[in-house]
Amino acid sequence: MTSTLPDLTAKLVSIDSTNPSLVSSGAGEAEIAAFVADWCRDQALDVRIIEADGRPNVVAVAKGTGGGRSIILNGHLDTVGVDGMDDPFRPRVEGGRMYGRGTIDMKASIAAMMATLARVRRNPLRGNVVMTAVADEEAYSVGTTAVLDSGVTADAAIVTEPTSGDVVVAHKGFSWADVIAQGRAAHGSLPAEGLDAITKMGAFLQGLENLQAELHKHPGDPMLGPGSVHASTISGGREMSSYPATCHLGVERRTIPGETARDFIAELEGIAERCRQADPGFQAEITLTFDRQPFSIEADHEIVELVRTVATETTGRAPDICGKAGWMDAALLSERSIPTVIYGPAGGDFHGDNEWVDLASIEVCADVLTDVASEFCA
Repeated sequence: MTSTLPDLTAKLVSIDSTNPSLVSSGAGEAEIAAFVADWCRDQALDVRIIEADGRPNVVAVAKGTGGGRSIILNGHLDTVGVDGMDDPFRPRVEGGRMYGRGTIDMKASIAAMMATLARVRRNPLRGNVVMTAVADEEAYSVGTTAVLDSGVTADAAIVTEPTSGDVVVAHKGFSWADVIAQGRAAHGSLPAEGLDAITKMGAFLQGLENLQAELHKHPGDPMLGPGSVHASTISGGREMSSYPATCHLGVERRTIPGETARDFIAELEGIAERCRQADPGFQAEITLTFDRQPFSIEADHEIVELVRTVATETTGRAPDICGKAGWMDAALLSERSIPTVIYGPAGGDFHGDNEWVDLASIEVCADVLTDVASEFCA
């Protein structure tokens, strides 16, 4: 069985776990979950598989002797697609970096968590150290949701998304909405009978641009800055010779702590109302389609201070406490009243053709996770 962290990371990278919710031909997480589960069983860890819409999630536990606090280490097994990459699942090492799909996002973190549990198992603590290696974070996070719904909980959690050794205490949320402008279908030669839904949507798009300008004016969250909004997709019409009866706009709103999906829908309804005031013929239906809340934890929370202290002792450098724009499963853990912080290794070209992880940072990450667990769960 793989013995070093670079070797373990390389093995994980070599397993295709492309998210099938993103790429229809994606391999999914079955093979990599089986590998992680078998590896953990070989380390005498307690292992169970929790299914989420037919997709496996590995929960491995280094059981404590009793009476101590528990901690969750969370990371995702899935990756984005590989279009444009040459040999994406063959890990390549150059200059202290490993290249390949999933190296930094986030199979290096999975390896660091696995190593942490194996170390703790050899030197048991009073509390449990729980690893949740989950499916589907890159799409709808059905994995972490299913794991939490199954009753997995703890006194604190670390999401091991890559942070370059910084301690992340906030990230943005996002909300998606559909806006369907109404027109009236007619032959293109009969303008008196037709009503062009696509041009009607033009006014709404201008309102959306104005909303983004207003959001940009405000300082927003101290860690994350302001929220944002943009048009994501647009479609309408059937053929060149007809007036389009509908125009369908997809809108995404990135939210900061204190902003909600309800606020977002109210903003869109406000744009629609101004469109109706300017043009009584404007009609639109607005529907919230998906929502993920933003995340934040106080910078002086015990788990935050512990991770920062241990990282400082391990590296000789005090890590920054900061926020990140991208959404992570930290929000789901926090929503279940589990104090959560984000800490992980260094790398770059996330989702890109030259994705890489700094090999030394994987070792550092495992050391920090082990020492944090050893103190928190002692």
